[in-house]
Amino acid sequence: MPDATQKVALVTGANQGLGLALVRGLRRTLGEEGVVYLAARDTDRGEAACSLLQREGLAPDFIQLDITDAASVAAAAETIRARHGGIDIVIQNAAARITRDTPQADQVAGFVDTNNHGTLRVIEAFVPLLRDDARLIVVASSFGSLRNLDPRLHEKFDAPGLTLHDIERAMDEFVSLTRAGIARQEGWPDWINVPSKIGQVATVRVLAREKAAEFRRRGILVNAACPGLIDTEASRPWFEDMSKAATPDEGARDLVWLATLPAGTQEPYGVLVRHRKPHPWT
Repeated sequence: MPDATQKVALVTGANQGLGLALVRGLRRTLGEEGVVYLAARDTDRGEAACSLLQREGLAPDFIQLDITDAASVAAAAETIRARHGGIDIVIQNAAARITRDTPQADQVAGFVDTNNHGTLRVIEAFVPLLRDDARLIVVASSFGSLRNLDPRLHEKFDAPGLTLHDIERAMDEFVSLTRAGIARQEGWPDWINVPSKIGQVATVRVLAREKAAEFRRRGILVNAACPGLIDTEASRPWFEDMSKAATPDEGARDLVWLATLPAGTQEPYGVLVRHRKPHPWT
């Protein structure tokens, strides 16, 4: 029978960088009674990451999960449901990278499918498993603010009655316009990371609004989180000066704090959190 007294956590995209550091931090924070799933698309890399942490005296559990594959996400959710009956912490950290040597128009479809549609796949599969006082976090960035977007586009991400699938349609429109080479004249930024992060934060905000009555009653907190600039292979090509960048373990601290806020905590809720404080949306 599932043990409902165990704290169960899942981190996607966790075989390296920030994701690996999050598993390490959660494993240490939850202690021996907790269960922390290191989720990764590639089984060999995921198991190697688990072995690395085991050499550090930690004991994560590996689970295969590819956020670009709805069947893979559903299978991982079903495995956790069968083993534990529910889940207490979900951190959607998996993300695609942008490379400098490939036109962004050639990368945008896969980037959005992973970072945005993948985030929704995780939400749809794991929200039904959230236990009382659960914490769901989407790793985004401070780029995910409407202030970084042309006002003409604000209503696509911040309007009464918006649904999660409205956000997805806005991202698909962005993909189509970018691939056609006409996104800029419609007001979209050149760097595809900005709309993607705004879409992720908007998804969190809409989810929090749609589920507010239930989540507030059950003590569930859902937020986006910006870990700040982290020195990883994904970030190094985009920043000339990394001297002030945090290590993955340093960057993970605030997210682990957010993921383990004690029962009864009411805020933050439905916002982008940076350095333990809400980051402005507008």
